[in-house]
Amino acid sequence: MNGQSNTNTAEESFSLVKHAKSFVHAGRGVKVVLKTTHNAWVQICIFIAAVALGIYVQLAYLEWIMIIFASGLVFTAEAFNTAIEIDIDLTSPEYHPFARDTKDVAAGAVLIASVSAAIIGIMIFAHHLA
Repeated sequence: MNGQSNTNTAEESFSLVKHAKSFVHAGRGVKVVLKTTHNAWVQICIFIAAVALGIYVQLAYLEWIMIIFASGLVFTAEAFNTAIEIDIDLTSPEYHPFARDTKDVAAGAVLIASVSAAIIGIMIFAHHLA
């Protein structure tokens, strides 16, 4: 290390401008996911359908929390998957089995999150639609 500490000093006090810029960068990241990932749009459509069905069957407060959490988990997994794919494409433009494995594991994480969310949705909505 170069002798500098990672802790905040008086010189590095909270800055609203820096904080606002971090939101701008995060928003740009969401735009990248939406612009480059077809599955993100599929997930958004499924979320909108779940919200519409939830309104129709009048989900309870805790059920809404579970639906929103599960949907957020899926979209977060998709965002991480997209970030990993972008990085692997940059750092390993040639085929490499480890690059393939990394991409497949990241995609598998999205699959795990999606299946979990689907099970949660089925359990919640089946109860109301039975």
